[in-house]
Amino acid sequence: MGFEDLLAGWDGEHAVVRHDAESGAWIFVCVHSTVLGPAGGGTRMRVYPAPADGLADAMRLSGAMTWKMAAAGMPRGGGKAVLAVPELPVGEPRKRLLRRYGALVASLGGTYRTAGDMNISPEDLDVVAETCPWVYGTTHGGGNSGRGTARGGLHAIRATVEHLFGTPDLAGRSVLVQGAGSVGAVLARELAGAGARVLVSDIEEQRAAATGCETVPPERALETEVDVYSPCAVGGTLNAESIPRLACRAIAGCANNQLAEPQDAERLRERGILYAPDFVVNAGGIVQLIGLEDESWDEAQLEERLAGIGNTLRTLFAEAEAEGITPADAADRLVRRRLAA
Repeated sequence: MGFEDLLAGWDGEHAVVRHDAESGAWIFVCVHSTVLGPAGGGTRMRVYPAPADGLADAMRLSGAMTWKMAAAGMPRGGGKAVLAVPELPVGEPRKRLLRRYGALVASLGGTYRTAGDMNISPEDLDVVAETCPWVYGTTHGGGNSGRGTARGGLHAIRATVEHLFGTPDLAGRSVLVQGAGSVGAVLARELAGAGARVLVSDIEEQRAAATGCETVPPERALETEVDVYSPCAVGGTLNAESIPRLACRAIAGCANNQLAEPQDAERLRERGILYAPDFVVNAGGIVQLIGLEDESWDEAQLEERLAGIGNTLRTLFAEAEAEGITPADAADRLVRRRLAA
């Protein structure tokens, strides 16, 4: 499917498509919504099978950011940028690409404000900031958003456990963290510090082992009996094929777009598995960056807002149970109310 066909079926506000001749990269900046404020969302750099896959990723993730911002009560809309590269650049070619990308974002006049994502580090964002004033998460700013995402995930798991067992205490509860990257590894350590029995699964065994937690081979992760399964890697892993294999009581993870399709929320409910909507669980990163860099929060204020992620889930779980709907449906209602207000 070509760019025009993809964009024709998109419900976002506008998209910028740019080919970078020097690097061979395609740059996609998608602004899904500015209803609640300027669009915010990370920049990812990745090698895709085809450039159109990069555009599709940016479109999908920008919509997820709209939902995430609204669910977290932040005064921002949703956006996302993708640098679809033929190979991951290094050294000066990488810096030149990032500076040109920064100039492109700057030309949008602040309607889109970016941060880090896949293969984009705080040091990379320092380079983007040389040509763009609207950059979060530099080495001099709010720092790596993985910390906030993981802390928000911890509060989300506490709320999920409380709904299942009547107490948020994690002592003795089992959690399998799938993905030991910048978020999953931090979350695993936070959970272990809270007394949970933590298992970690990653396609790179050494990353899982580095957390100091018990490790599980990726091919056994779904079937491992745990209280909470926490996806913290790629999205789309909960689908018609994987859901019947799950051996958990609940799902609460920091990965984006965990459900392959909306019907998967109902599939989980039919199996009696409590699902914490991903865009609520993983909002801590953007809460951290916006709070520290734009709102001048101190650490106590930040922690209070991160704890609010758990409180939001408690409300959604109660609403879903009372009305016989999925927590995903309850979360969608919340977002639509805020976008329509």
